Amino acid sequence: MNESNYFNILVDWNYWGNFQTQLKNRPRYLKRVQTLFSPRTALSLLGIRRAGKSSIIHLYLQELFAQKTLEPKNSLVINMEDPRFARQLTAQDLHQLFESYWQNLDPTDPIIVLDEVQNVDGWERFVRYLLEAKNLRVIVTGSSSKMLDQELATVLTGRHVDIEVFPLMFREILEFEAIPHDSTVQLTKNRIAIKRALDNYFQWGGFPEVYLSESIERKRELLFRYFDDIIFKDLVRRFNIQEVHKLEQLANILITNTATLQSYNRLKSQINVSVDTVERFVRYFEIARIFFFLKKYEYSIGEQIRSVHKVYLIDNGFYAAKGFHFSENVGRLAENLVAIELFKRRLTLPNLELYYWK
Repeated sequence: MNESNYFNILVDWNYWGNFQTQLKNRPRYLKRVQTLFSPRTALSLLGIRRAGKSSIIHLYLQELFAQKTLEPKNSLVINMEDPRFARQLTAQDLHQLFESYWQNLDPTDPIIVLDEVQNVDGWERFVRYLLEAKNLRVIVTGSSSKMLDQELATVLTGRHVDIEVFPLMFREILEFEAIPHDSTVQLTKNRIAIKRALDNYFQWGGFPEVYLSESIERKRELLFRYFDDIIFKDLVRRFNIQEVHKLEQLANILITNTATLQSYNRLKSQINVSVDTVERFVRYFEIARIFFFLKKYEYSIGEQIRSVHKVYLIDNGFYAAKGFHFSENVGRLAENLVAIELFKRRLTLPNLELYYWK
């Protein structure tokens, strides 16, 4: 691609170009970004695809524009998943995109946003260049949390802070719906609207676009697309997986059996692979944040390691769209919501350890 092609893509993703968007506010994440973001330190927003990472960054930029503390020309957003990038991007492509922006806009102390950076080989070295050689403010987002954290830690020791983004909490759902809920009187007065919102959340989960879609067909379509993107973009492409059908099979089995005990030996028989392959796939699922696995509570570390794991799903919506089930399984879905809430709390309570008990 030549410089003109690069710049045309940038124009479509930036506020100084053609880009405009209206977003629902997510004040808890926005406050964390405001608190943690600082010069010469990379801020990384990590988490499952479509949880709202890019929207949070755009909310932050829009607030800076409104406060007149940042001009649109002093922000650069590079979306690595633009379909006009006909091949896998490299760090050299990032340099060329950055140079095209710099030459055309001549910015002052810009904020650089690299969206879905796991798609670019060598992106972490480019981030280091921006921080150290250019002394710029950098935000990255990515859908493979553990992988990104390891790569940042390797190249940017002590120079990055992380925020993990989850799909909407139920409190955020009530805020999206503008349902007052902060007192007993409000809870009682609005109980019917709250119950309706809870029923929707309970079944279809908290991915923002899914929740806001009124059509069940649209909700299902989005969830199928998210699932395919996680499997093929975040896992198959990233880890060069050959047994794609087996990976999909295992994911579907785990979705159907959310909040149940799962033995690796039993799973290997169901999809006809080795235990090592099951363990490898499970590790990939955890990296992509589509599943969480808990060990049984035991006093012995060895017993914990050997225990059968309990599987939880990042969002109930995948169960509604992909799970093979004959009943509503309300108890398991409720348990899954509680587990997700505990996983979220673990991010701000580092001493919190989670197990299952049987």
